[in-house]
Order: sequence, then structure tokens, then C-alpha cells
Amino acid sequence: MPPKGTDNQVPPLADRDLLADDPALTATLPRLGGAGLVADLGDLARAAGSARAQEHARLANAHPPLLRTHDRTGERVDRVDFHPSYHWLLEQATRYGLHAAPWCEVGPHAHLRRAAGFHLWSQLEPGHGCPVSMTYAAVPALRADPALASIWEPRLAARAYDPSHRPGADKAGALAGMGMTERQGGSDVRTNTTRATAVDDAGGYVLHGAKWFMSAPMGDVFLVLAQAPDGLTCFLVERLAVDGGPSAFRIERLKDKLGNRSNASAEVTFDGTHARRLGEEGHGVRTIIEMVAATRLDCVLGSAALVRRAVAEAAWHATHRSAFGRRLADQPLMQVVLADLAVEAEAATALGMRLAAARDAGEDDLLRIALPAAKLEVCKRTPAAVAEALECLGGNGYVEESVLPLLFRESPLNSIWEGSGNVNALDVLRALRTAPDSVEAWQAEVEPAADAEPRLRTAVTAVLDLIRRAEDLELRARTLASLLARCLQAALLVEHAPPAVADAFCASRLGVGEPGGVAGTSGMHGTLPPRLDVVALVARATPPG
Repeated sequence: MPPKGTDNQVPPLADRDLLADDPALTATLPRLGGAGLVADLGDLARAAGSARAQEHARLANAHPPLLRTHDRTGERVDRVDFHPSYHWLLEQATRYGLHAAPWCEVGPHAHLRRAAGFHLWSQLEPGHGCPVSMTYAAVPALRADPALASIWEPRLAARAYDPSHRPGADKAGALAGMGMTERQGGSDVRTNTTRATAVDDAGGYVLHGAKWFMSAPMGDVFLVLAQAPDGLTCFLVERLAVDGGPSAFRIERLKDKLGNRSNASAEVTFDGTHARRLGEEGHGVRTIIEMVAATRLDCVLGSAALVRRAVAEAAWHATHRSAFGRRLADQPLMQVVLADLAVEAEAATALGMRLAAARDAGEDDLLRIALPAAKLEVCKRTPAAVAEALECLGGNGYVEESVLPLLFRESPLNSIWEGSGNVNALDVLRALRTAPDSVEAWQAEVEPAADAEPRLRTAVTAVLDLIRRAEDLELRARTLASLLARCLQAALLVEHAPPAVADAFCASRLGVGEPGGVAGTSGMHGTLPPRLDVVALVARATPPG
């Protein structure tokens, strides 16, 4: 057997500092939130890059959750059992404040700090990020009822993880879930048939019906939509009663999903489930839309994290692997592929961090249009990027040990979660109709960079032309949303990234297409135009060593 290290094998990308490995993120954070953010995230970045954490991520996915509907005496228990590694990952995530902590902590950049941490930690194992994200997103919806918020916000924001089968009121920390969709309607929640009947004058109701997707079914508290007499309404449901009695709902089965294997998603039945009304009757969508907006931000951040991890693995492999007489990283065509992927990762990360900073700053007009546009663009492009990174490893990328299969199975999820591509494209149109100031906020964000970059100016003009063509705007909603997001990405890179990064993005993603539109690449990475500094792009994205 040849000595270790002499047989063209790639060393594991482990025991790393993920911030030190990512100049794009480390440059973005000081610009948006001060130099202290990088130091604040140092422990998390090293933990997320550790071999220990990677092993927990592997085990959590290798041992999916198991549903136990009954105990040994035949009594219903409706419990989901997780592997200890899943609990370890969640414990670390809550300890680092990646859940609801930013809503209750003092500081001007709490959401940006949390977004960067979520981005780093999600590179490990995305499945356990579901309850983390649900808990983060629940708080703004809870604030529709100050009394309920005063009870639950401190529990949800606490940096304590308690998976025990006890009422949330008895725990130092709690997690949240959500039940919106039903099998007859999916995203069309106004067709929900779950019924809510008032039982007192203090906001108490009982629910009867079912949910097709119940996120994080072992959470402590859930936001649920149901039909009350005055229309679709949002409710708060505790999984266990204060007396520790049976679960508030029956878990019928767990979904057998393409990815997200470590996490449980359930079909549940409500049969006299006690609930508290959250907000006014008939205002359910208005109430829960705050939760949707927050989870959409996490969809962008999570997808950017998948691309970053995939690109790091591909670049690391190419640096340490030789074929046809030279290193893969020295071969021009591989350099073009890696450079294109590097641009993808940096643009997604920059946009996600900017949106988190907008949350801190209360830039609601920008978020109304930019969040659905960013979710469509970044999440739609993620599967292609991860697949290309996987291919950089060849057959090695197709085996589980490489971690690329886990990333690939996860890659379509964020495009579906909290509204598919069409739903987000239509939400962009809704923002144009109901919040016209959102377009002005978008223009204010992109105009300074457009003055310095003619290709971006062309794209901005194309966006405004599309908006004016109201007669067929719905047919072009995806084109519009995608281009809105790409203009935001281009503006951020033009103003703040190295010239090589901005040049590559504008040259490959802002090419003039059909009249009234702008075409991106064909969808195939590795098609950057010539004369770009691909060597610099690859070096920027490659973990050192």
C-alpha cells in the first residue's frame, strides 16, 4: 500500500475556521455591521468547521427520526424520537443564538449577526435548521398579541435547548413549529378546511381538522391557520397541556422526504385541540405573513450556505487532486467552472447578508420586494450550483462520504418551502401593487452602482420597462423577480466586492436578452466569458492549505 498522501487522495476538509476560509463573508460583515461581528462569530465558525460537528451531521442524517404513536400499554403518545446527534446540533444552534435570540437581545446588528451564524452553521447539516428557523420566525407573528408574546418570546429566545417531553411552560427554552398547509390547497391556504370554534371570551378556541405539513412536530408551540366564523385566522397551539397531558394533536405519519432527512415533517390531526387566537378573526394571513417573511430570509441564507459549502468542497478537491498530468485547479476549464461557482456563492451570500441588515434597520419597503425576489433567484439557482460542484469531484462526489449527496438532496427544498417560485414571483407583483414605495427602495439600492457599471444600468432599465408593461406582467413575473434580485446582487458586488468578482457577475448574469428582459446564463455553470480573472476568483473561494 502506498504511503498516505502519495496516492492522489484529497485530505478531508475538516477542523477549519469557516470564517477564515471565506473572505467574501468576512469582508461583508464589517461593512454592514462593524468589525466586531467577525470576532463575535469566531467560536461558532470553528465549531461549524470541526470534524466533531461534521460527524454529528452525518449521524443525524444516517438515522432519521422515528414516530411513536403509542406506548407499551396502547396509550397514544404521539412522539418523535431523534438521534442524539440531532439534539447535539440543535443544542449548539440555540446556544449560539441562531433561533429567536435576535428579537430580544440589545444591539444594532442582532439579525445580521444571527444571519451570518445561521449561514455558517447551515453548512453543516440543514435539516435541524427547520425548528431553528421556525422559532426565529414565530416571534414577529406572536407580537400580534402582546400578552401571548410576553409569555412566549422569552422562552423562544432563551439560549437553552430542552427536548424533554414536558409542557413548554416548564422549560428554560422552547422551540416553535408551524402548521399552515392542507392537502386540498397547499400554498392556497385560504382553502383550508380546519375549523376553529370559540369556547370562551378570552381568545380560547378548539380546532378540528388536519394539516398536510406540520413543521417541527416536536416543538413546544405552533402557529396554525384555521377557519373561524369571520374567516381564516391564526392560532397558537401548545403541544402539551400545562398539566402534561396528551399531545394536542395526533401525528398520523412522518413525511418520507427527498432530503431534510434528519428533520421531522408530519401529517397531523386536530380533534378538539385547544388553541389561542393570535390576532383578529379573519386576519390569519396578515398575522402569519410576518412568519413567512422571516422564514423566506432563512431560505435565502440556507441556500447560500449550501452553495458555499459545495463550492468549498469542490475547490478543495480540485486543489489537492491531479488528473491528466496536472492539478485539477490548474486546468483552464476547471478554473472556469470553479470561478463561476465562486461568483454564485459570493453573490448569494452578499444578498442574504444585506437583507438581514435591512431587517435590523427596519427597511420594510425594500424587504417587501427584495425578499420574495431573492428567495426565487437564489433558491432556484442552488440545485444547479450544487450539482456542478458535485460533478467537480467526479464519482467521488456521488458517494455519501463526500457530503455532496446530502447537499444535493437538500438543494431543492428552500425553493419550495414558504412558497414555490411562482408564489414568490406573484408576491413581487403584489408588492408592486400594494407597496409602490418598494420599487423606490429597490431603485435607491441599485442606482449608485448602476451609475458606475453600464451592464447594471441596462439591467435596471430592463426592470423598469418590465414593470411598465402591465398588460403581460404576470406572464413575465419570474423574469422580473429574477432580474430584480440579480440587480441587487450586482449592485452589492460592484460597490463592495473585488473588481474581478463584480466583473464576472455582470458579464455572466446581466447579458442583454429578449426585448424588455435580461438573460442570465443558460443555467450551466462554467460558461463565463473570456478575459475574466478566473484564477483570482478561484483563489478567493478556495479554503487555504
